[in-house]
Amino acid sequence: MPTTAVRRTPDLDDAALAAVRALLDAAFGGAFADEDFAHALGGVHALVHHEERLVGHGSVVPRQLLHGGRSLRTGYVEAVAVAPDARRQGIATAVMDALEAVIRADHELGALSASEDGAGLYAARGWLLWEGPTSVLTTEGRRRTPEDDGSVFVLPGPVPLDPRGELTCDWRDGDVW
Repeated sequence: MPTTAVRRTPDLDDAALAAVRALLDAAFGGAFADEDFAHALGGVHALVHHEERLVGHGSVVPRQLLHGGRSLRTGYVEAVAVAPDARRQGIATAVMDALEAVIRADHELGALSASEDGAGLYAARGWLLWEGPTSVLTTEGRRRTPEDDGSVFVLPGPVPLDPRGELTCDWRDGDVW
């Protein structure tokens, strides 16, 4: 039976991080970039093992999102993956159960950018597809990110949201969402 552990990035040793990276590479067909891996670090990881083998992973990292004139302390979900031979067995659900508990305990809002394959999972769990425009805060100010419209989901918390309003993320290298 699979087991889920929640660990902070500093608590993961080199072997655990290598196992996460190998899982991500396998789950994404080798298309998981170094910048994407870096985005998954610095927060809390949900690790699902089956018979000592890592079969599921996701992380929540702290970010600031701007909406409605507020800066929101956001738990941003990164690197959700399930080993190809372990899919459709509840592993993603176990990962998201753990990550959502972290978000609800430590953040005002949850957010993520979903792939087409993952969108159904998040919607079924009560995540809301952001309907409004997305943007990123750069050194020159806000810059629209229309390529990300329609892929951002939020897990509402205690702060009122207008899902048709603008949502702005903080800058980072690589994919900003």
